[in-house]
Amino acid sequence: MSATPANTRVNLISCLRYRDAPAAIDWLCRAFGFEKHAVYPDDNHGIAHAQLTFGNGMIMLGSAGSADTEYSRLMKLPDDIGGVQTQTVYVVVADAAYAMAREAGAKMVIDVKDEDYGGRGFTCRDLENHLWSFGTYDPYA
Repeated sequence: MSATPANTRVNLISCLRYRDAPAAIDWLCRAFGFEKHAVYPDDNHGIAHAQLTFGNGMIMLGSAGSADTEYSRLMKLPDDIGGVQTQTVYVVVADAAYAMAREAGAKMVIDVKDEDYGGRGFTCRDLENHLWSFGTYDPYA
């Protein structure tokens, strides 16, 4: 079996948890331009599983605490660990999408700037303090 499936559109998909996943889905679509691909509610007015797309990329997310599972016990929210991150999401954009994110209330932590390695980008926090970076730098280009 090949390590990389030949017919898969995206080989890496970030997975996130939110306390208020329904609000996060709406906000991520409005602030960053994601589109709902699939959303599966749970029995507690939360989200069991959701898939949001951006170009040919995707993130998956769900409600924190929606189910006590082996996987969910391995995850913590940023606010549970002092707002620090152990990994972040980088999104390649045609333009830095700064105005849209700022208008939706994203908390800018690194303002939009030209990078030494090329491209222009910014880093912000979403409504539950997950860290996101957006930039024009495309390592595949």
